[in-house]
Amino acid sequence: METKIQSSNIKCGGCVSSITNALTKIQGIKAVNVDIPTNEITIDFEGNVDFTAVRNKLKEIGYPEKPVEIK
Repeated sequence: METKIQSSNIKCGGCVSSITNALTKIQGIKAVNVDIPTNEITIDFEGNVDFTAVRNKLKEIGYPEKPVEIK
């Protein structure tokens, strides 16, 4: 399965590496793709993934999830 998270502060390849390395250590996450221009993180996962842990890890490493604005 796949989900997308909108983040912030993603500016370079080092940012991509930090995010990818941190998130692929979370159980159930198979792959992470980060798009720098859109600050979008695509997570390929299987089974049950603790997305609270994903959000917390992103915040901890300096790339917090961007709140979704509902209009």
